[in-house]
Amino acid sequence: QVQLVESGGGLVQAGDSLRLSCVNSARTFTGWFCQAPGKEREFVAAITRSGGNTYYADSVKGRFIISRDNAKATVYLQMNGLKTEDTAVYYCATTRLLNGDYENPRSYEYWGQGTHVTVSS
Repeated sequence: QVQLVESGGGLVQAGDSLRLSCVNSARTFTGWFCQAPGKEREFVAAITRSGGNTYYADSVKGRFIISRDNAKATVYLQMNGLKTEDTAVYYCATTRLLNGDYENPRSYEYWGQGTHVTVSS
């Protein structure tokens, strides 16, 4: 399997910014998902292989920015204006071919172990 490694999570205060990183040597279509305690995994953002197209959940539009640097084989999630409700484990996922809805976790083949983001008030 393709190995994905997330990093950059931590404990921050509401209104702060944080940047998550996902190393993906396959440089394939990549998405970010989050899972809060007691809730199902939810789509956050996704980016195409070349970085030419990006997609966002309504809840993060205008606050988060997904980008990638294929020279570094890394996808980033810049999280601005963090809210307490953003608290969750954030997962990076990828697929060689997007066969379905990019918002559907089942569209992705490989997953990282997640990185914790805690936003306090």
